[in-house]
Amino acid sequence: MADVPPLDTDIPTHPEEMKANYAVRIGKSISIQASARITPAGIVTVGVTTLLVALAFAALAPRRRY
Repeated sequence: MADVPPLDTDIPTHPEEMKANYAVRIGKSISIQASARITPAGIVTVGVTTLLVALAFAALAPRRRY
């Protein structure tokens, strides 16, 4: 049988994957934790999507003359 790594090991899905973890504690009972991960291709995709949404809003916005 092949060696299978345990499930708790953190194996990156992409060699250039970037990760961020953040934790905030307010008082004794409030705790907020967040984590994110993205690849360089994901950053490019977010940029292109943002550009296309901005262009769509610009095309829908009425033209104003001053």
